[in-house]
Amino acid sequence: MSYQKLSRDQIAKRVAQDIPDGAYVNLGIGLPTKIASYLPNDKDIFLHSENGLLAFGPPPAAGEEDPELINAGKEFVTMLEGGSFFHHGDSFAMMRGGHLDIAVLGAFQVAANGDLANWHTGAPDAIPAVGGAMDLAVGAKKVFITTDHVTKQGEPKIVAELTYPVTGKHCVDRIYTDLCVIDVTKDGLKVIEKVEGLSFDELQALTGATLIDATQG
Repeated sequence: MSYQKLSRDQIAKRVAQDIPDGAYVNLGIGLPTKIASYLPNDKDIFLHSENGLLAFGPPPAAGEEDPELINAGKEFVTMLEGGSFFHHGDSFAMMRGGHLDIAVLGAFQVAANGDLANWHTGAPDAIPAVGGAMDLAVGAKKVFITTDHVTKQGEPKIVAELTYPVTGKHCVDRIYTDLCVIDVTKDGLKVIEKVEGLSFDELQALTGATLIDATQG
C-alpha cells in the first residue's frame, strides 16, 4: 500500500476547514465532536448540541472539567462568550426548524443518492441509538458525513443502495473519509480530493458505488 490513511483527527481538521464564518453547526457523537478542537480562531462558528447548548467550545484543559458542561456525547466542553443553555425541546425545535447550517454526522453506510444509515445495523444483537440523527439529517441545511471508507472487515461503507435501516433519504451533501472527500451531486459521487499515493482505480475498488473523478483541474 503506497498511501497513508488519514487519522480521525486529520479527518476532523479537514472538515473544520470547510465550515464557513457565521455558521451554526451541530457535531454528532463520535468523530464529529473532534472538529471543535480544530475550528479556526478567526471565524465565528456557533456549535449546537442537542442536549441544549449553543456556542460551546473545545474540550477543557485537564483538571478544568465542569460536570455541568457536556455535549450530547457526554464529553466535557467549554462555553464561549455569549453561549447559551436551553431546554431539550427547544434544541430539537432548532434542529427540525431548519435553523442549523450544517450537521456533521457519522455513518454506517451512505448511498450513491445521498441516503444515510447511521443509527442501526439491523443486527439482532446491535443496540439502536437514533438520538437526534433523523432530526439533524432532514433539518440541517447541509449534512456532512465523517467515516472510515471501509468497515473493519473491509466492506465498503459507501454503497449503491443502503442495506441498513435508513436515517434520512437524499440528505447527505459531502462525505469525508480516511481516504478521500466526496461530493454527493445529482450527477453522482464526485471525488474532489484523495490521499496522496492512492489512485482513483484503487479508491473505486474500495467503494460499493460508482465514483466520478473530479480531482483533475
